[in-house]
Amino acid sequence: MTSPHSPLSPAETRDRVLSARGVLFDLDGVLTPTAEVHMSAWSRLFTPFLDSHGVKPYTDADYFGYIDGKPRYDGVRSLLASRGLSLPDGDPSDAPELETVCGLGNRKNKAFNETLAEDGVSPYPGSLRFLDAVVAAGLQVAVVTSSLNGEMVLTAAGLRDRFEIVVDGVRARAEKLAGKPAPDTYAFAARLLGLTAAECIVVEDAESGIQSGRAGDFGLVLGVDRGVGSHILLEAGADTVVADLDELLPLIGSTVLSPESGVHA
Repeated sequence: MTSPHSPLSPAETRDRVLSARGVLFDLDGVLTPTAEVHMSAWSRLFTPFLDSHGVKPYTDADYFGYIDGKPRYDGVRSLLASRGLSLPDGDPSDAPELETVCGLGNRKNKAFNETLAEDGVSPYPGSLRFLDAVVAAGLQVAVVTSSLNGEMVLTAAGLRDRFEIVVDGVRARAEKLAGKPAPDTYAFAARLLGLTAAECIVVEDAESGIQSGRAGDFGLVLGVDRGVGSHILLEAGADTVVADLDELLPLIGSTVLSPESGVHA
């Protein structure tokens, strides 16, 4: 494990935010609470699976340690490896009932889709206020998510029309981009915005996503602690960690928060 990354002061964070030209948002756990839906779906998959193989039971800590932020099939491989298990990769078209990496991943996705269809999803209010503020400040925005369900989640949350650029698992696969913790998907989104990495803020709640931002030398790597732990995000390379994005509204400046902007803290 690396040494904790030295956090920036509020003044340094404000300077980085004000000098940025773009914000690259992760989706699940940053813009929407769908991380909770994902956690439930992974638990529904791995609790009986690991029990049937007589190994250490599945816990929420496994989600944060081996799955969170990674492409789905990579998460399956990582969790299996943590228990000394392995399966054939199979094919993305595998039925959910098959005991292959892709079959298990598809079984998890089926559970996720069923839960999302039943319960729906709404964006985090604080994240929505922060999104409004940075757009009002003239920054460009994009979504970068490992999820193959990114478009569906954004639409369900009423956010799809807020983002011209969405780099999700489907786009990453089509472009042959390495998934998080590699920086490739974030770097690709920055290029689509016509920006350099140094001009962009990466906003992440997952250890692997923070590592992605740090590896890509982005201007600011901003962690949102939704349960993984601020110390873990700092160790992964976050410059600043907040519990909710609206904590940063006072740092953005009075111009953004003026009555004329229509944005309020």
